[in-house]
Amino acid sequence: MEIQKSEPAGVTTFTTEFSGRPLVIEVGRLANQASGSCTVRFGETVVLATAVISDSTRDGINYFPLTVDYEERLYAAGIIKGSRWVKREGRPSDEVVQTSRLVDRSIRPLFPKGIKNDVQVIITVLSFDQENDPDAISLVAASLAVAISPIPWDGPIAGLRVGRVSSETDPSRKEWVINPSIAVREKSDLDMIIAGTGERIMMVEAGAQEVPEGAIYEAVEFSSKPVAQLVSIIQKVVAAVGKPKVMPAAPVLTEGIAPDVLAALQAKADAWVDQHAQPALFGGSLTTKSSRAEVVDELAVKFEAELVSASTPKDQRKLAAEMFRLAVEGLISKMILQKGVRVDGRALTQVRPLGSVVGMLPRTHGSGLFHRGETQVLSVVTLGSPGDVQLLENLEGESKKRYMHHYNFPPFSVGETGRLGSPGRREIGHGMLAERALLPVLPPKEEFPYTIRVVSEVLSSNGSSSMGATCGSTLALMDAGVPITKPVAGVAMGVATDAKGNYKIITDLQDLEDGLGGMDFKIAGTRDGITAIQMDTKTKGLTLPMVRQTLDQAREGRLAILDVMQQAIAAPRPELSPYAPRIVTVQINPDRIRDVIGPGGKIINKIIDETGCDIDIEPDGRVMITGTDLVKTQKAVDWVKLLTKEVTVGETYEGKVTRILDFGAFVEVTPNKEGMVHISELAHYRVNQVTDVVKIGDTVKVKVIAIDDLGRVNLSVKALLPPPEGGAPASSDDRGYDQPRRPMRPHGPGRGGPHRGGRRF
Repeated sequence: MEIQKSEPAGVTTFTTEFSGRPLVIEVGRLANQASGSCTVRFGETVVLATAVISDSTRDGINYFPLTVDYEERLYAAGIIKGSRWVKREGRPSDEVVQTSRLVDRSIRPLFPKGIKNDVQVIITVLSFDQENDPDAISLVAASLAVAISPIPWDGPIAGLRVGRVSSETDPSRKEWVINPSIAVREKSDLDMIIAGTGERIMMVEAGAQEVPEGAIYEAVEFSSKPVAQLVSIIQKVVAAVGKPKVMPAAPVLTEGIAPDVLAALQAKADAWVDQHAQPALFGGSLTTKSSRAEVVDELAVKFEAELVSASTPKDQRKLAAEMFRLAVEGLISKMILQKGVRVDGRALTQVRPLGSVVGMLPRTHGSGLFHRGETQVLSVVTLGSPGDVQLLENLEGESKKRYMHHYNFPPFSVGETGRLGSPGRREIGHGMLAERALLPVLPPKEEFPYTIRVVSEVLSSNGSSSMGATCGSTLALMDAGVPITKPVAGVAMGVATDAKGNYKIITDLQDLEDGLGGMDFKIAGTRDGITAIQMDTKTKGLTLPMVRQTLDQAREGRLAILDVMQQAIAAPRPELSPYAPRIVTVQINPDRIRDVIGPGGKIINKIIDETGCDIDIEPDGRVMITGTDLVKTQKAVDWVKLLTKEVTVGETYEGKVTRILDFGAFVEVTPNKEGMVHISELAHYRVNQVTDVVKIGDTVKVKVIAIDDLGRVNLSVKALLPPPEGGAPASSDDRGYDQPRRPMRPHGPGRGGPHRGGRRF
């Protein structure tokens, strides 16, 4: 790696190559008042990462106040916001929130316990080259900003993206790609972002096209070496420009208690919990979350009464309560590791009791209720027209989203009161996970052009509500008649560990098990493969053997869940709900699209106003008409067909007379398409004046008798009239028309001569 110091003083540039592209790190040029800052350039994508720790602590909190914000600036891609009224970037998109969350989940476990100082990490995208995605680069930048700062942190970590594409030389063989370009990602059946140290995995976020467990493991294993390479690069930068770490004052970590007193208190707590909590929690009678919580609360009161004297300072009493909580988690972990026993009596690989119901809500387009133990999720499907898609504007430009999943987690779902309002980051992240899980099985737009919105209401939560939302979404989609290719289910996996490195993987974790091993590994998929993964940990990370066992064990749980779900509904319903809109697709010549739209949208808006239907037109000529009233929908369909119908010789039309000239009448045979009835074609007898037979506004039946090379349509009224009595009618020549009224002129500028007005066809 090349290191270069440049002006102004203090600016250091580190240049190397990673995955075949230049990687440039610069420290000391930007944001120098932050505790740590750097820019990372990969290709021509540049991100700035800053890390700041507050000088003071926050009293009265029992968590680490870390905030991670990922910010996309549209100027990075040379874009001005499309809104006419607001040009500043607005609230972050769900995708931006997701990136903030994955960076947070990657770096949070490595901060020392007990820090109560605010720490804020901000990643700002300064330049985007439309090739190298900034999210994976942000993991490297955030890790580096914290690592070179004085903020205590047990890093660094690094992150990257892994894809899998078909080999160019042998399409049947798959190849792994590190940090694939956006174009390559579109061909990949796996989109995985992974963070770790090279030896341990801290975070995984992935979407996949039913990729088998073995291939997922290979992706994680394949990423280990390049992740370690990035970590080594960061370590070299830290060695060159990093600041000494400054631990917060001892009272922040220990509440003023000496280390020997702290250790003795923890030992007392462990011994007391072993003696009293084990029989209370593992007696077999505690089958609900509330009953277990009640027992734990009673034990906490008893613990404080027996081991904490009334004269103990308040800060030590608070720490004693924390020691009790850790001791309970340790007991649950020990019982799993040593005896294979869980608090609710289940086997380590056993899923809680399951239930599935569909069609609960009569007027919705589809609904599904899924419960696993005490976790209960109601998912509801709404189908809309193609025009109901969500419009997105980000660094890649404008795009459309036709499938949306929204996840709601009200406070009553955990028996609490709280604020209602806009979704928080957790709700957005869980919603996107369940959304990603279903994307691979949705029908293509060409086969099912509806816009689909699923809302999952978490009615009761005791672990893995996001996977409950995945299962509920599947049930609701099938109930709605959405032709998904396969049902999808998901399960959350946990782990129990000890200081010696022993571990056991548990299936379908709940309440007291959620924090004991520090792993939450959510895996969703079909019977044939994985469609979505989200993994994070509160520990120093997972090993490869832990990942392999988790993937295999999760598959067993997923198949068991799918069995129960398919008992409720085995396949998508053959028909949509009677209350769902119907979409009729009409294929027209793309050159005729303008005929449907009309000048300034006049015609299409008239159809919409009179029928109440939504009309969406694709550039290839597909016209999608959406309506809930079948009669009005058919009216709109007929209208569009009439507007775009090709006029052919021999066809009969009923049209309105729009213009009259000396030599004939113009009749509108289809909207925006006129033909001319020459005066000689109005009747079997000689007509002296056109107005003797027809007037403007009259409706007449006409037959197309010719279409010339210019597309002009010649019509006849008399061709549809019975011939006169006494034999065949005389020809036009026999009737002795004057020359200006003859249907054809052998010489001259054309039918009607210079006296007729312009013809519009």
